[in-house]
Amino acid sequence: MAAPVTRVGIGGWTFEPWRGVFYPKGLKQAEELSYASRKLTSIEINATFYRTQSAQSFRRWAADTPDDFVFSVKAPRTATQRKILAEARPSIERFLDSGITELGPKLGPILWQFAPWTAFHTDDFAAFLALLPKTRNAQPLRHAVEVRHKSFGTPDFVGLLRQHQAAVVFVDSEKHPPIPDVTADFVYARLERTLKDEPTGYPPAALDQWVKRIRQWEKGAVPSDLPALAAPAAAGPRDCFIYFISGAKEKAPLAAMALIEHLEDKGKIAMTTNKPRRAASQISD
Repeated sequence: MAAPVTRVGIGGWTFEPWRGVFYPKGLKQAEELSYASRKLTSIEINATFYRTQSAQSFRRWAADTPDDFVFSVKAPRTATQRKILAEARPSIERFLDSGITELGPKLGPILWQFAPWTAFHTDDFAAFLALLPKTRNAQPLRHAVEVRHKSFGTPDFVGLLRQHQAAVVFVDSEKHPPIPDVTADFVYARLERTLKDEPTGYPPAALDQWVKRIRQWEKGAVPSDLPALAAPAAAGPRDCFIYFISGAKEKAPLAAMALIEHLEDKGKIAMTTNKPRRAASQISD
């Protein structure tokens, strides 16, 4: 069985406050993805949440990044922000046919983010999950589900995701119900507590805590400091996708690079290049 791979990154790659801090002064905007993909190991594409992207764009993004780089792709809000989720098929199909498989082996999980007001109704949510295919154009698809209503904090929701082999997104935020359970063959986490006054976004002690959690997730276990909702899943290797999102967003790339360094210090992590990354501590604040 293959060893688990952990990838760490950010949401999107175009953000003005990153220029001259994460991105070197004078770097062309067209070169920002290429630069970021050689400092991080994954990026969550967020533009797809707001509007349909072209197949040409997906091909260009794939070409701009190293061979072993991986994107996650945020599914459109037209699919997830609706009263009846079971009726989302047209939006789902339109998104899946827009060209995401042009990313080829660089296509990672698809993130389905639901509105804060979307409550858990078992039958409707089960019908939505049934609309998510396991393959597209002969390419395997992985699905991650982010929910924000407290009604999802139940073992029934965990069981439903396991039935459909979809990962629940663990969000490090006070605004989300904490669901650390393992529900698929991978784990997806979005970290939203970056601090403006912390040089690397997350304090070193917090980064070490996340390393411990990731190591447990990689084994298929729930982190010992996070209470699970349901019985443990079967043990086994799980890939992990960790993204720094929101919070003090200007510190997201620095936090991601710092976590990569902490993971490298304490074991293996996917690398997108043989060239050494520039340490987060070496980037001007």
